[in-house]
Order: sequence, then structure tokens, then C-alpha cells
Amino acid sequence: MERLNQIIEKLLQWYPAHCRELPWRKTVTPYRVWVSEIMLQQTRVEAVRGYFERFISRFPTIQSLAKASEEELMKYWEGLGYYSRARNLLKAARVIVEKFSGEFPSRYEEIIALPGIGTYTAGAIASIAFGLPTPAVDGNVLRVYSRVFADDRDVLSERTKKDVINALQGVYPTGKSATILTQSLMELGAIVCVPNGQPHCDICPLAQICLSNQRGEQTLRPNRKEKNARKVYNLSVFLLKAGNKIAVEKRQDHGVLFGQYQFPCLYGDLGIDNCVEYLVKQGAKHLSPLYEKNETHVFTHVLWNMKVFAFTCDQPFGSFRWATEEEIQKQIALPSAFRKFLPL
Repeated sequence: MERLNQIIEKLLQWYPAHCRELPWRKTVTPYRVWVSEIMLQQTRVEAVRGYFERFISRFPTIQSLAKASEEELMKYWEGLGYYSRARNLLKAARVIVEKFSGEFPSRYEEIIALPGIGTYTAGAIASIAFGLPTPAVDGNVLRVYSRVFADDRDVLSERTKKDVINALQGVYPTGKSATILTQSLMELGAIVCVPNGQPHCDICPLAQICLSNQRGEQTLRPNRKEKNARKVYNLSVFLLKAGNKIAVEKRQDHGVLFGQYQFPCLYGDLGIDNCVEYLVKQGAKHLSPLYEKNETHVFTHVLWNMKVFAFTCDQPFGSFRWATEEEIQKQIALPSAFRKFLPL
């Protein structure tokens, strides 16, 4: 308990002078905190900066977001990945408008009940936006905690995470101090007590009370059980062009990128003859092969080996959506796994 109180005291003093200038910190509102925290899930800060500013410019309020079509929303999320986050933002915005008259709910129990919000995000919004004593414990916080306390438990374990949340809840402040503490723990883990390589203990405000630092064991923690290897899938991808139109379709597979636009594709490394046979069955006539190429795309838990077949054809066919490259660039959200193939 004493060490936790020391951590809080030191971080509250350290953060104001050392925090980064980030767009969502310029004006703190529950809506901006919510959008930024959803965007930052599994995504680097530098990647989120531009997306956040563009998103807020188009959807400045909960009401404007609630009125958005899913297709337009996905275009503003294009390339950010984890597209279920965007769908849940839209669902939650509509719940807030319907149930809370467009005002973001201020109680933790109401926040965590919204679509797409778990314990970490609810804790972050409640503490940063409303000053509630609700810890937001993610990988950054678990890493700091494990090093300061020389805790060798598996940080990927739910039991460890719950124990850390419970420990922090016993000492968490309220009001402005809660707002600062949540952000300071995140910031310390992001820029000082870093995940890869040697932490910057020479500039760490917790260096004098960190047991791992005292013992020279910083790089031994946090302790993680090895993750399961990524699943590997082979895909045959078809780049089909008829005049100035390109074929796209919505992905029906309930795995990664479900419901997103893609270039037509099938599982398996089919080879050119099988690809042509498939496309002819879809109604293709006068196919002219342009090129073949191999690409890979890595997701968190999945790897795609993509064999790409490009064709021209005399006219659009099948049930695909045929769009110009300009329409794809401006209107159709194409995930980066497929967007890399533009221009054809």
C-alpha cells in the first residue's frame, strides 16, 4: 500500500511536465476520450493522430456520429484495422442518443454497458473524463506494475489483471488527480517503462522505488506466457478490371475483416487455371491475364499468404460491385490488406 501511494504521488508530479501533446488531450470531453481510447486499442499512438483529427472533424459530436451510415463511417476508419471497433462506436452512439439524450453517461456501470466498451476502456473514460476512481489497466500499466513490484506473475493472465485493478482501486484518487493518474500510468509505460528493449530508468520518476531497477532485473519483466502461433491461410485474390471499373465485394467470412469490402477472393492457392474456371462460372467472358504476384498480410492472430491474379475483362459480370478507382479511393472503405493493390 505504501509503495502504491508513493507511485501515485510521484506520477501526479511527473505527468504535467513530461506528457506528450496529443490531439485528444487538447480539449478533454467524454466523447473525445471515448473515440481516442477506442482508436488506440491495439494501435500505435502515431498511427492514431491523423485518424482522430479527421474523424472528429467529420463527426464532432455524438449526435453526428449516430446519424452516420456504416459505409461512410468505415471510410473514415479505412486502414486503421479492427473494424468491429468502428461498428461498436456507431452502435454505442445510437444508444447514447436514444437512452441518454445524446449526453455521454457519467456512471461507470452505464459506460461499461455500452457496445464495444470493456473494463479498461470504461475505467479510462470514467477516470479521465469524469474523475472517478476507476483504474484503467492495460499492457502499459501491467508492465510498470510488474517491474516496480518485481512481480513475476503472467501479465496476460486475467487473475493478475484483476489483482492489479483491485490493488489500485484501494488507493485511487478522485477528481483531477484521477484524470492525471490514469494518463500518467499510460504515459510512463509508453515512453519510459517501454515494452521492447531497455527501459529508460535514468529518467523514470519511479526509479528509486522500483524493485526491478534496484536489482538490475528490468528486462526480466513483465513475464508473459508464450502466445499461440498465428494461424496461416492461403488466399487467391482477383484484381478484375473492366474498362475503368474494378470489382469489389463485401467479405462474408466471419473471421477477420467480416463485412468489409475486399477484392474478390477465395481461400486456397488455386493456381491460374482454377481461378479462370471460377471466374467463368461467375459470368466472366474474354478474360486477359495481366500478372500474378505474391503478398503477405499479418494480423494479430492470423497471417494471410495472398496469391494475386490480375485480369482485364470486356464488361462487368457476376454479383460484384463494380466501381472506379476514384470511387474506391473516396467512397469505399478498403482495408489495408487489399488497399495495397491500388492502383492496379
